Amino acid sequence: MAVYQTTDLTAASFSVALFGLAATTFLLLMGSAWVERKWRLPVALCAIAALIGIGSVYEAREAWFAGNGVPVVYHYVGWTVSMPLQVIALYYLARTAGNLTAGLFWRLVVVSVLMVFVRYLGEAQFMHPTLAFLIGLVFWLYLLGEFYFGRMDDVVRNATGDHLRRGYFWLRLIVTIGWAIYPLGNFLTAFAGMIDDGSLSVAYNISDILNRMAFGVAVLSTAVLASEENTRA
Repeated sequence: MAVYQTTDLTAASFSVALFGLAATTFLLLMGSAWVERKWRLPVALCAIAALIGIGSVYEAREAWFAGNGVPVVYHYVGWTVSMPLQVIALYYLARTAGNLTAGLFWRLVVVSVLMVFVRYLGEAQFMHPTLAFLIGLVFWLYLLGEFYFGRMDDVVRNATGDHLRRGYFWLRLIVTIGWAIYPLGNFLTAFAGMIDDGSLSVAYNISDILNRMAFGVAVLSTAVLASEENTRA
């Protein structure tokens, strides 16, 4: 068993993220019983994304203990699965208010996977870092375009309940502000010559509080409030 040093902030941040993701997963799994049937899928998808985060953070923490360094692959393995799951959760959350096409679903899935995978290729030197960064940025901006100006926004805007519109607003904001840490980290390592001495891992672990935990809790709270609103109606 690895023993923390008091000053090892990086190891502590891994544990905070690990315990927080475990608590979030448990809450979301319980919460799926508190909502109407149509809301259970987005809640469950967020629970799976948090569960994937637990495994990813645990492996990264073990790598840190083994050599005081975390290769980028440990971060990207988790992101490649959890970020598309969250995008799908947002799709199904919007779909509770109106019809969305299967074509939009598959575009969101493919783009969200490629967004992460291309960044990994750049950081792992399988692809020119500048090109990988720019392509990943374009994919992220495409997702934001769909969330802000596409069919999903139209459907939510015309929804009858206020809770869905508010929840969608905050979730979209998390994808805009919270997810900005990932291209920023990519930029610092690819262009600024930053070597992850633990500080970047701390930033990623702190961002998990917003990007995985708060995202899931926001989906659950939106689902609970909307379910109660429909029950009263």
